[in-house]
Amino acid sequence: MTETVDMIVKPDSVRRSARMPDYDRARRTFSWAAARAEMSGLPNGRGLNIAHEAVDRHAAVRGDRTALRVLGADGTTTDVTYAELRRRTNRFANALGALGVARGERVFTLLPRVLDLYVAALGTLKAGGVLCPLFSAFGPEPVAERLRLGEGRVLVTTPRLHARRVRPVRAALPALRHVLLAGDPADGPDDGEEGLTSLAALLDAVDDDFAIPPTDPEDPALLHFTSGTTGTPKGAVHVHDAVVAHHATARAALDLGPDDVFWCTADPGWVTGTSYGIIAPLTHGATLLVDEREFDAERWYDVLAGQRVTVWYTAPTALRLLVRHGEAAVARHDLSALRHVASVGEPLDAEVVRWSAEVLGVPVHDNWWQTETGAIMISNFAAEDIRPGSMGRPLPGIEAAVLERGPDGRAWRADGHVRPVRPGVDGELALRAGWPSMFRGYLHQEERYAASFAEGWYLTGDVVRRDADGWYWFAGRADDVIKTAGHLVGPFEVESVLMAHPAVAEAAVIGKPDPVAGELVKAFVTLRPGWTPDASLHDELLSYGRQRLGSVAPRELAVDPHLPHTRSGKILRRLLRARELGLPEGDLSTVETS
Repeated sequence: MTETVDMIVKPDSVRRSARMPDYDRARRTFSWAAARAEMSGLPNGRGLNIAHEAVDRHAAVRGDRTALRVLGADGTTTDVTYAELRRRTNRFANALGALGVARGERVFTLLPRVLDLYVAALGTLKAGGVLCPLFSAFGPEPVAERLRLGEGRVLVTTPRLHARRVRPVRAALPALRHVLLAGDPADGPDDGEEGLTSLAALLDAVDDDFAIPPTDPEDPALLHFTSGTTGTPKGAVHVHDAVVAHHATARAALDLGPDDVFWCTADPGWVTGTSYGIIAPLTHGATLLVDEREFDAERWYDVLAGQRVTVWYTAPTALRLLVRHGEAAVARHDLSALRHVASVGEPLDAEVVRWSAEVLGVPVHDNWWQTETGAIMISNFAAEDIRPGSMGRPLPGIEAAVLERGPDGRAWRADGHVRPVRPGVDGELALRAGWPSMFRGYLHQEERYAASFAEGWYLTGDVVRRDADGWYWFAGRADDVIKTAGHLVGPFEVESVLMAHPAVAEAAVIGKPDPVAGELVKAFVTLRPGWTPDASLHDELLSYGRQRLGSVAPRELAVDPHLPHTRSGKILRRLLRARELGLPEGDLSTVETS
């Protein structure tokens, strides 16, 4: 099904205007050494620092260029130039010094998308601290767990979030020395609680001159916790050298440059919202749009049109919600400035790619990467035709392979070796280790980190297939793959077929134990407005699946208007399976609540 020859063919004018107009030539000529040479480096050869590449080098030559445009929750718009962002981040770096925060200590943020978050993130990197952003919708226990695992010394949050998320667990966090409360000083600490400091008052008391200390490219810079959907969250450590990959991949995969207005809708509490929602666009000298408010379809179109967004990076879930909102809303807005749309976070079904091309006027470019990879690894590119439903092809500088899997679903190593499979066969996606943003470890989990590699390959845990032309197609997580009647079924393939039916807005597929087949395929679907979940539609959807998938089609189907998602938009199949089978639901800290 997925290796379709159906393609979205782009005009020659689009190919010529792309920042990477020739994929094959780019792969032949690319080197990470050359990409690293595009970074300015700290003055006098003092190393490489992410914040210098994102802020200070632009402030020196284009200081009046808008770095951040913040769309406030109150309807106001605030522009912050690169020169002003340099001053603000210098103050934050000096504030950490005044608190006695040492280099290498971890600074956590628990903030909504407000200006203070971006200042704290970049100021921490300037000072040589390790930034660990947390999602602001986390409850007290997920916050405490990550602060404990990461041995957080400083937390930047708001009075409201502190009262609801931190105060209930503060006694269990003896390593946490300082809680800096962002926002209006009038909203600061008023109860005399020890260890609370007004961030505004602290910044007012320090200077706005700061010299970034020597920074080795291998110095730790970022700590990103995985979602923790199974077991204890893993803390992936990234270094300052990651900025080389952030910069190079933003140009190659997102077609991003210095004159773009860029909007990444991912929350900075997740890796996408840090790598591409803070660092990458600023390294290019672009204008980064920051929206404090939550999703609303009509307002999002207002933002795209009113702010003349040129490059937009968002999630499949958001795009599917826009599809459900209807085409009339698009017609009311001038989206002529929008020239590149990309998507990440979960596989993107072909129907949304086609909808975007027809309705928005530009197709969505799906891409693939993980918290551990730190940057985009596989993508559809601006100058290339799109095969709807495909992840795309590896970026220049990235070597990918599909490896044979053993009975446990992971890369086969029974004889001590991994083996590639032929095109068209499912296997585990692996990447040749060594790119700059590759994670350098799981915090305090050396054995878990070592188990992620085999014979120089990073084993991603994702099951994919590569077609004969080199495009990659997602099948599922290794632990999601369904084994039914001797077949290995990738959930995404089945879900994509179901979502091609006009009644289906979203679909999720799990394996359900069966005494004959081992597992049978069960589907859960959310319907588009106007469709009634009656017996007739139920039978029609099962028949639709059988006609297109044959023996691996769903045997059971249920309509569920509220499929469980993580807060970053991924459907939680393992939670559906647990509820279906009456199993423990596990860590629910990242589950979206309504």
